[in-house]
Amino acid sequence: MASFLGRRQRMQRRLSPLLNTPLLPLGMVVIGGACGYRLSEGWDWGDCFWQVAITLTTVGYGDQTVVSPAGRWVTVLMLLGGIVVVQQTLQWLLSLQESGYFQRRRRWQRMQELQRVRNHVIVCGYGRIGREIAAQLSAENVAVLVIETDPERIAEARNRNLEVLNGDATLDETLQEAGIQHCRALVAALPSNAANLYVVLSARGLFPNCRLIARADSGEAERKLRQAGADAVVSPYIAGGRIMAATALRPLALNFLDLLAGSNCEVEEFQLSDNPQLAHAVMGRSLIELDLGRRTGGALVLAIQGPDGLLANPSGNTTLSLGQRLVVMGSPKQLEALELLLGSALQTCSAVQG
Repeated sequence: MASFLGRRQRMQRRLSPLLNTPLLPLGMVVIGGACGYRLSEGWDWGDCFWQVAITLTTVGYGDQTVVSPAGRWVTVLMLLGGIVVVQQTLQWLLSLQESGYFQRRRRWQRMQELQRVRNHVIVCGYGRIGREIAAQLSAENVAVLVIETDPERIAEARNRNLEVLNGDATLDETLQEAGIQHCRALVAALPSNAANLYVVLSARGLFPNCRLIARADSGEAERKLRQAGADAVVSPYIAGGRIMAATALRPLALNFLDLLAGSNCEVEEFQLSDNPQLAHAVMGRSLIELDLGRRTGGALVLAIQGPDGLLANPSGNTTLSLGQRLVVMGSPKQLEALELLLGSALQTCSAVQG
């Protein structure tokens, strides 16, 4: 009995919007008029509905003539009812347009489409930094979703075939529409440190496991963004200065990185699980024991980040523990083999440089 009442209530909720609109009375006039012509004139259904259409629209082509008195009464009643119903329908459609219903409907459909996106990177802000980030990610065939409010920047992003969400990235509802629960990372590249701080706080609250990268213009802003939950904070000015200084002092090293970016070799981060039951296969075992290089066809562990900091160029005697992050270089095939080899011990995998 309860299930029947529940189905009845759901059906009533579905039908109530229809009953509150002039569409149902309009349909009744059309069907009633067609049935009246069918009974009075004996026409087929196609001619009946055609007569209803030209009568309600007052076109009256004259290709059919109502000859019986009953048919004339049907026409009179249909015209009287049609004038009222058609006028109400037009007013209803205009009210929907004025209230923004169709815009909300299109936004809802757009939101449904965005919710189906998976494993994408959300870029908040499409300024100079955001454009470069989106271009680099697109070059790596990574799905990108841009959140922006400026109309010109939105048009520019769409001209580059990027998915764009017109909204304020500091709001929770905007991040939810962008599918933050299913993204691989979020980049806060807004021009304001305060706005990036709001984005990081909102994103961390909505999806604690999301990898957050934020832009900062000062050391104080970097400290606050890290306290808010950002996994990485980048200052374009500091990073640019370091690269220019490194170019002056170590040009060969930077040339190597440029060559690496244009090759088939990639660098990825492999985050190990902090669950002992999942990471039991690798926990406490050394790199020599695991023999990752031979078993993956040549993948090279460049560094291991743990609670004690970053260990570069680890030796074969280095043992793995829970929650560590491995920085590994290799071809896509080798990195895929390592991902399969780690199995349940692997929590996340993200590209560092391609």
